[in-house]
Amino acid sequence: MTGIIVVGVDGSETAMRAAQTAKGLAASLGAGLHVVTAFDTDRTEVFGSGSDQFILTDADLAERVARDVARSLNATDVTVTYSAARGKPAEALITEAGRLDARMIVVGNRRMRGLGRVLGSVANSVAHNARCDVYIAKTDEA
Repeated sequence: MTGIIVVGVDGSETAMRAAQTAKGLAASLGAGLHVVTAFDTDRTEVFGSGSDQFILTDADLAERVARDVARSLNATDVTVTYSAARGKPAEALITEAGRLDARMIVVGNRRMRGLGRVLGSVANSVAHNARCDVYIAKTDEA
């Protein structure tokens, strides 16, 4: 299998576990790995004084999370890229996977039990709506 595997991350430990699983799958299958963090708002904050001003947006923060996870994977055997994608997490992952013509989306199983399962989870939404394979990684236990 060649192509791209997309994994969603949010900076949490469970998302990092999903990213590690995705990295292993990508290496085993000869695929690239694309790390995505979703953002849902357009908040912008301006910092600085005088003529030195810095603008920070939710998109910037999301891209920083994705970049940090991508770098922390230390993947020498897999090409790893990253991006921020606008939308709720499940929608953003599905859209980004479609844009990249991804072969697979990897998500963690967080919130797939108890009340979270009834109210919905990212994994559940992705599994029911993705146009590619979906791998649900066991991330709720170390």
